[in-house]
Amino acid sequence: MRFALNHIISPRQTLAQFFAMTKSLGCSEVEIRNDMKGAAIADGTPPEAVREAAAKAGITILTINALYPFNVWSDDMAERTTKLARYAKACGAKALVMCPLNEGKAVPRASLVAGLKGIRPILDENGLTGLVEPLGFHFSSMRTKAEALSAIKEAGGEETYKLVHDTFHHHLGGETEFYPDRTGLVHISGVSDPEVAVYDMLDAHRVLIDSHDRLGNIAQIKTLLAAGYQGPFSFEPFSEEVQSLANPAAALRTSVDYISSSLGN
Repeated sequence: MRFALNHIISPRQTLAQFFAMTKSLGCSEVEIRNDMKGAAIADGTPPEAVREAAAKAGITILTINALYPFNVWSDDMAERTTKLARYAKACGAKALVMCPLNEGKAVPRASLVAGLKGIRPILDENGLTGLVEPLGFHFSSMRTKAEALSAIKEAGGEETYKLVHDTFHHHLGGETEFYPDRTGLVHISGVSDPEVAVYDMLDAHRVLIDSHDRLGNIAQIKTLLAAGYQGPFSFEPFSEEVQSLANPAAALRTSVDYISSSLGN
């Protein structure tokens, strides 16, 4: 497995600290975020500085996470997409993660397709892949990978777009289909709270994967690997419990060891 880290794991770390932690775990791929106040990119860090820090640490930036809400297309969305895509290109990122509106409002399929059509030339111009991530929450406007793939096909975007398979959202969305050949990235996180119902699971419940996981992460990972997926598995826990850890590297190592041993590695 290729493990990667999403900066949401340790939002209080600087990029340099986050990159150093990644390398200490034997990993070299990361996702950086544009939605964390006080951290690059939101703090105005120039993309060239991000590129330099990554190169110095021997880090590959997989994605900027995220373009939101990509399925509500407008002149403002086009402007924000262009700005983020140019930043991604300049900092050396390979892709943009793209998330749908997640506010309990339905979005017509025509708007989803229009967003994909509008974003495609911006990504192509900047040499980026669009990683479309369905959100399985009951209040999400695009919950499944099947819906995303259908819209990508209608938009003629098969060469530009791939899917994010998020183990949390796969479980919440009630999906059973896997699309390894169309998947560009896998997000992994667990839910170990025994009390919360699946319907009520939120980002705040997402922790590192351990033996108490309720999402079937190990089964999902095995299925993806057996079907030929060879891309990265990026840790993306949102829980404050994880984000406030004094030693996140140790906790990550424990989770990596648990996953590896569960896979028989």
